Amino acid sequence: MKAFTFERVKTNLQAAAAVARQPGAKFIAGGTNLLDLMKLEIETPSHLVDVNALGLDKVEATAEGGLRIGALVRNTDLATDQRVRRDYAVLARALLSGASGQLRNKATTAGNLLQRTRCAYFYDTAQACNKRTPGSGCSAIGGVTRLHAVIGHSSACIATHPSDMAVAMRVLDASVETVRPDGQSRTIPIADFHRLPGNTPHIDTVLERDELVTAVTLPKPPGGVHVYRKVRDRASYAFALISVAAVVQRDGSGRVALGGVAHKPWRVEASEAAMPGGSKELTAQLLAGAEPTHANAYKVPLVERTLASVLLQARS
Repeated sequence: MKAFTFERVKTNLQAAAAVARQPGAKFIAGGTNLLDLMKLEIETPSHLVDVNALGLDKVEATAEGGLRIGALVRNTDLATDQRVRRDYAVLARALLSGASGQLRNKATTAGNLLQRTRCAYFYDTAQACNKRTPGSGCSAIGGVTRLHAVIGHSSACIATHPSDMAVAMRVLDASVETVRPDGQSRTIPIADFHRLPGNTPHIDTVLERDELVTAVTLPKPPGGVHVYRKVRDRASYAFALISVAAVVQRDGSGRVALGGVAHKPWRVEASEAAMPGGSKELTAQLLAGAEPTHANAYKVPLVERTLASVLLQARS
């Protein structure tokens, strides 16, 4: 691990200013992903700004009837919050399907959104990776691609986004609140928060370097039946081959988002008109333009079959 300096801050503006002041600085909260990457020298921050004392660890009702989730709310606390379990069950189920109990106790809401890909080539510093070292190439292309993206990828990167929580946030139309060192704040729809790789796969989100995530806001509950289905190689502590987050209404309409298929949580709102007609047409529209490799072509029929099971469960 590279040597680094460390400071604790007490306000949001202090945190943002501390990162802005020092090139190579990063925020740290739970550290469940960042510390692993630092040990491998994939991330090499020169300075860490500890944000755990900022008081962003509460889940509060909003005037609009939704919930405002502080950036530092731990995954375990969010998954077990009674309001989340009752009104946003797809989110609770997504959180509980991720990582392990120990990691969920430390991992934060903002950190979960910002975690980096688990592509094996990204983690292997002997391999070329545009996400790790821009312009070096992508060893995954032409390599072992069983776990990689089937849609939304580019000639520079075919990695997938690893988060379960982000897929549920996407189906719930969440928004991400942030603040800059000058006090400017903004609210970013979750649909716009994560980026597709294009020619700059090392840039995962639309955040500026010194922009601090302060909260994630959920609109009022969507009602319906909530299902999160994660298909993986083993029953726990594994990332999704594919996952489905769905909110299904009594008339068969609803919303659906996919994980494990793209560089970001994948949702195509226009496809949701096909939900009452069943999984085949829905999958065709969700994955229109998909370009799987020979090794991960199984993901397309796997999405269709998982959607069929999810829709059957919701309607019954």
